[in-house]
Amino acid sequence: GSGKGTQSSRIQKKFNISVISSGDILRQNIARGTKIGKIAAREIERGAYVSDEIMIELVTKELQNKQQNWLLDGFPRTIAQAIALDDRLAMTDRALNLVINLHVPEEVILQRIMDRWVHVPSGRVYNLSYNPPKINGLDDITGEKLTKRSDDNPETFKIRLQKHRSLTEPLLEYYAKRNILITFHGRTSDEIYPQIERELLRRFGAGNLGIDD
Repeated sequence: GSGKGTQSSRIQKKFNISVISSGDILRQNIARGTKIGKIAAREIERGAYVSDEIMIELVTKELQNKQQNWLLDGFPRTIAQAIALDDRLAMTDRALNLVINLHVPEEVILQRIMDRWVHVPSGRVYNLSYNPPKINGLDDITGEKLTKRSDDNPETFKIRLQKHRSLTEPLLEYYAKRNILITFHGRTSDEIYPQIERELLRRFGAGNLGIDD
């Protein structure tokens, strides 16, 4: 609900970068009814995060064939996931060089969640308040029906928020000690994105990010 999917999409459009969304991977497995998808669906319905083992397996599998610049959207969420990711990347002489933390007020996030609709096969996300579909309830590209995530409700939000805090605080400390963490503050994606773009250009330069200007 912080807008990480929106930010990932904007970064992808601006820079030559591949985006791997842990949420999209999960939803696709749930929609297909895979073994992992069924386990994940039960955990999500309880307001719990999907287990580290499942997330590590799904994401690292996606990373195997990614050689160009890439961005992980929504992963890692726990210290165990972070350590496992570092270990897998080290095997191929790679490492994370930037971690972005989005700081958005809780009341803003809750409203976004209540207004959110998703096209599961593609992972496209719509929001009735600022990014509505052209036709209510239908995906702009395929015309297929949009759905609500089972965990997009106030009760589950409170459970997930408490869990998120307990998991995220040590994770942020982990990356802060490595000097690769940066936090951006704002109430809207339009406020936050220019901050992210400036920081990416400052750190890596346009040439390294696949753009000419």
